Amino acid sequence: QVQLVESGGGLVQPGGSLRLSCAASNSPFSILFMGWYRQAPGKQRELVATISSSQITTYSDSVKGRFTISRDNAYHMLYLQMNELKPEDTALYYCNAEDYCTNNVCHQGSWGQGTQVTVSS
Repeated sequence: QVQLVESGGGLVQPGGSLRLSCAASNSPFSILFMGWYRQAPGKQRELVATISSSQITTYSDSVKGRFTISRDNAYHMLYLQMNELKPEDTALYYCNAEDYCTNNVCHQGSWGQGTQVTVSS
């Protein structure tokens, strides 16, 4: 199963920037469909951004134009560059890998443990 470890969260002022990282191991990273999700206290987990194996990206309307998802297949890394942060971006951010199949064997995707992002003055 894919193992994912997020880092890069922290406390930032409104209008500031943060870059989240997600290190993946034990997987053929380059073929994985990856995403960032977040969950604020008392709210459901929501999709933030996704990136396919062919680098096609999607974003939620709430972060479009401010956040950028990217991947480095050589280093098995997923990133989320977050600019113009707002207090409503405060949440626990999770890295996700979707289920995948190789050599006719399918494997369950997984979640990281999350990294906290707090936007406050």
